Order: sequence, then structure tokens, then C-alpha cells
Amino acid sequence: MTLIPWLITLFTVTLVYFLDRWENKYIKSVFDWVPAILLAYLIPAVTSFLLNHDFSQAGIHEYSKSFFIPLTIISVMASLSLGQLKAIGYKPILLFVSGSIFIALFPVVFLFGFSETVLVSETLTANGFWKGIPPIVGSWIGGSTSQLVLKELVECPESIFLSVLVMDNILVNIWTILMFQFIKKSNRINTFFKITDKELPEEIRTDTKKPISKGLTILILLAVVFLANWIIESFVAQVVLLSVFGLALGNFVPKWNFKFSLKAGGILILGVMAILGLKLRFETLGFDMSFFGFLIIWLLGHFVFMMLVAKLMNIHMAWVPIASMANVGGIATAPAVTAAYQKKWMPHAIVLAILSMATGTFWGMLTIYLLKTIVTT
Repeated sequence: MTLIPWLITLFTVTLVYFLDRWENKYIKSVFDWVPAILLAYLIPAVTSFLLNHDFSQAGIHEYSKSFFIPLTIISVMASLSLGQLKAIGYKPILLFVSGSIFIALFPVVFLFGFSETVLVSETLTANGFWKGIPPIVGSWIGGSTSQLVLKELVECPESIFLSVLVMDNILVNIWTILMFQFIKKSNRINTFFKITDKELPEEIRTDTKKPISKGLTILILLAVVFLANWIIESFVAQVVLLSVFGLALGNFVPKWNFKFSLKAGGILILGVMAILGLKLRFETLGFDMSFFGFLIIWLLGHFVFMMLVAKLMNIHMAWVPIASMANVGGIATAPAVTAAYQKKWMPHAIVLAILSMATGTFWGMLTIYLLKTIVTT
């Protein structure tokens, strides 16, 4: 029985990975609405249900927390080149950061200011849905890696986590469509707000030197994770150390293989999600409409706030949906939305999305600390 969870995980990762890359219009249409990360979570859950077996206590979960998640963190962090941020310019980065700040702090302000409402007192506090907030922060700022780490840090129950995944998926798909429409009209919106910014970002230059081999990249990443497990017991401390070390690898190791590091992180995310799916019990699933309404207000507020910041900085309104999608959508949707306005800006959107992946966990840790302070007082 001990091998079955591993086989289910391996099967899930292999299936989802190749389906996601299959150039078939019907398969692509499925992944437009059911992203790879959600499918990787659901397949093991459905398999466990059909086998009528509970794998929530299987040993694979300990391996995930001590090995797979740390390896995912350092792989993603090592894919960020700080040198490429200079080409974007300080205004788009400040706009992006303002969006991250709103995402991280809005739920804290909301819980504090509306503590007497039914939504806060019952849904978020009594029913424990506040533990679903940090994974949302992680998803919207950092993507799947941060979402998984924060889920573990806040100890979000599987039933709430699945609800969060479903709600998040619905909102992000709708949001992507809205951002496509907004960016196409950004010139007219500039005129309405009397924004005169015409400055174009510098071209992002990629390193033409041959990167180090994939094998050496894997060995370095594995060595760092094993060393971290050997010298540090605290999971939180490991997250911080591996994040910093990942940035150091990506920016101080000559000819670092950024592309492979990011690809490895993506595959590892599928693996971690598949392992988490083994814990899910469908009978505990709940979908709370009041929480979903709260997420809508949160997301709309994020966008309105960034528009105000863009107006104050006199920055082109096209950067608002780009920065929002870098936060909320991620490395796939941010450049796609950007291409609807200016294809030359697509590399800048990708760098912003990677920056988002690198910072999401830390914003989420701040949110957890502040939320615990409110909920426990």
C-alpha cells in the first residue's frame, strides 16, 4: 500500500504535464478553464475516492513537506534575474508592488474593520475560512508555489483549500477576460484620466551564453535542499533561507540555467499538488457564497487601487492590467494579456510575473501574522 500514493502521484504528474502541452484545441479549451494545478489536485482525490482508501496519513506527505516543497521554492526563486528588472523601469515595478500590497493587506483591514459582520464573525472566524485567505494571497501574488507553502504554514484544511482553488480558478478566468478588454482600451482610458506618459521600457536582453547543464543545475538545487534539511528544522526558516539562496543562485552563479530552473519548478508544483490531493475527502467539501463575494470585492479593490496609483504616478494605464495579471494571473496569462496591447512588452510582463513568484510567499507570511493577531484577540 505504501507504493500506491507514489504511483498515483507519478501518474498524475506525467498525465497532466503532457496533456498541458498537447497541441489539441479540445484539450487546450479544457485547460483554459481547468488549469493544470487544479487537475493535478483533483485526479489523486478522485482516484482515492474510487479506491475507497484514505491516503491522508501516507508517508509521502512528509517527503513533500521536507523535500519537494523546499525544492520547488529554490527552483522558482533561482529563476528570477534581478538584472532584468532594471529594464522595466521603477514606475511599473512600483505599480506592481502597490497591487501586491493591497492583496496582502486588504483582508487584514477588512477583518479588523468589519469584525461584527456575519461574514467575519461566522464565515471567516467561526467556520475557519480565514485560513483560506493566505493561500489566496499566495496564489494572487506568488502563484502555485507560494499558495502551497502558505497552505502548509497556515494549516489550511483540505476542504477549505479545495473551495479556495475552485473559487480562485473561476475568478482568475473571468479576470483574464476582463483584462484583455481593458488593455485594448487603455489609450482611451489614458485620455479620460489625462495621463500623458509616453515612456517606453528598455528592451530586455537575454544572455546569449550557453547556460550550465541541466544535470549540474539539478545537483546544485538538490545539494542546497539537503543542506537546508540538515541544518534547519523550522519549516518557516527553511522557506526564508531557500528563497534567499535561490535568488543568490540565479544572480551570482555564472551562466545559471534560468529556463530549466523555472521549468523544474513548474513540474515540482504539479507533484506537490498531486500529493496534497491525496489528502482530500470530497464529503468535507463546502462552497461558501459569502466568501466568494468577499473575494470579488477584494479583487476589484486591488484593481481600483492600482488605477489610482497609476493616475498619481502618471503611468500608462496599460501597465495596470499587466501588473494585475503578473500578480493574479501569472507567467502564462500576463504576457498573453500584454500581447493584446504591445507585443514588445511581453518579456517585461514575464519578468514581473517571475518577480511575483519570488515575493508572494513573504507577502503571505505577513498576512498570516496579521490575521492571527486579529483572530486570536
